[in-house]
Amino acid sequence: MALDKVKEYFKKFNMENRVQEFNVSSATVELAAKALNCEPCRIAKTLSFIAGENPIIIVMAGDAKIDNSKYKAKFKTKAKMLTTDEALALIGHAVGGVCPFVVNDGVIVYLDKSLKRFDTVFPACGSDNSAIELTIDELERYSNYLEWIDVCKGYLITEKI
Repeated sequence: MALDKVKEYFKKFNMENRVQEFNVSSATVELAAKALNCEPCRIAKTLSFIAGENPIIIVMAGDAKIDNSKYKAKFKTKAKMLTTDEALALIGHAVGGVCPFVVNDGVIVYLDKSLKRFDTVFPACGSDNSAIELTIDELERYSNYLEWIDVCKGYLITEKI
């Protein structure tokens, strides 16, 4: 189970106890925000795509949406989200629990700048009823991301970005 793999991963850093599991679903931004009692924008949603031949994931703020023109400029292709079956097979996590931790080999992780306005965010932990609160520095450290990108729109811009 992906949640167990993520917990094992965080155990190496003595952080496994920070992984939260809920008795309710946290599979969507709205459900996760309700389970965590936080603003939906602080949910670090992780969307999975295929860019050329590569499976990629983009971690972005809960209130952000992919800007197709920015995405195409960055990746030189249209945004094509993975299907539920493809996400599980290519990324290693089921939709609703996709996260930037313990992904399959070859998956490239990107962090969108929409997250930079927060001190802490809540990404999932491999299941549709889990999350962990991380600072932006911790998100960078533990996600094995390639780079920060700017491919989103629709979120409230603040001074922190």
